[in-house]
Amino acid sequence: VGVFFVLFTIVTFPLSVYQDFFREHQYGLSNQSFAQWMGDQGKAFGIGLVLITIIVTVIYAAIRAAGRRWWMWGTAIMIAFGILGATVAPVYIAPIFNTYTSVKPGPLKDEILSVARSEGIPAHDVYVFDASKQSKRISANVSGMFGTTRISLNDNLLHRSTPREVIAVLGHEMGHYVLNHGLLGTVAGAIEFFFAFAFVAWGFGALARTFGDSWDVRTVDDPAGVPVLLALFTFFFFILTPLDNSTSRFFESQADIFGVNAVRQPDAFAQAALQLSEYRKLDPSPLEEAIFYDHPSGRSRIHMMMIWKGEHLNDPDIKAGPVSPQ
Repeated sequence: VGVFFVLFTIVTFPLSVYQDFFREHQYGLSNQSFAQWMGDQGKAFGIGLVLITIIVTVIYAAIRAAGRRWWMWGTAIMIAFGILGATVAPVYIAPIFNTYTSVKPGPLKDEILSVARSEGIPAHDVYVFDASKQSKRISANVSGMFGTTRISLNDNLLHRSTPREVIAVLGHEMGHYVLNHGLLGTVAGAIEFFFAFAFVAWGFGALARTFGDSWDVRTVDDPAGVPVLLALFTFFFFILTPLDNSTSRFFESQADIFGVNAVRQPDAFAQAALQLSEYRKLDPSPLEEAIFYDHPSGRSRIHMMMIWKGEHLNDPDIKAGPVSPQ
């Protein structure tokens, strides 16, 4: 598994350089030199090598132990690793790439924690991480579970956006936590992996019967079949892309509405959506959005905010807030 991962990384390296380095610089989003970018790639490679080797090795152990029902055990293994990853990533993985520090005490931090307390989020601090050393993108998240929950925003959001916009974005991120999108995503992932493993079990058998002699791969527990297994997984999830993106857009829309109801900053969130248009096409066609977008388009999000504002124009805080340009 380790050897395959190394070879796969080498083969796909030119595409990674083009996509993640040259294109990012072409659009003025990256702040990294090639050496700095390679440093992060090296870290990601090391982590991926360890994790993929462990996960696939455990799956092959299940294949040998469970026989024809291996794919059911494979599903359980992927769910377990997914939950473990969501728990430890904010505390142990994310700090490998960025430095996390507490946001300085002040009105902004107080308001963020006030909203968190009012929504039942068990976070006692707000962290900022130095994403500006990598790119100009704004970002924030409420991540972790089982005691590792933390509210984080990157320094781009902190320095490039107004306090209203920061609160609006974090209201959205808190929505994911309160609405249990992590749990729902785990359930959705479990269902997908169940069908993915069933497809792979069927597909491997069909391919082995057809090409097994020339490939010298005949049984699913043969380590020589690793490339076949991973290729089948890749194909299955590639076909599933529109469904995955539609599910993600639904969760993101729910979080948008939760956020604007929680912090009541429709104009600020609309402005943040415009900032995101630096790297997300603002007004795609409906078909383009349905297939390729894992978030609602900027136009859709701004329209949603203006509908919300239109329904609350007579509320005192909305009346006293900023006036929309139109």
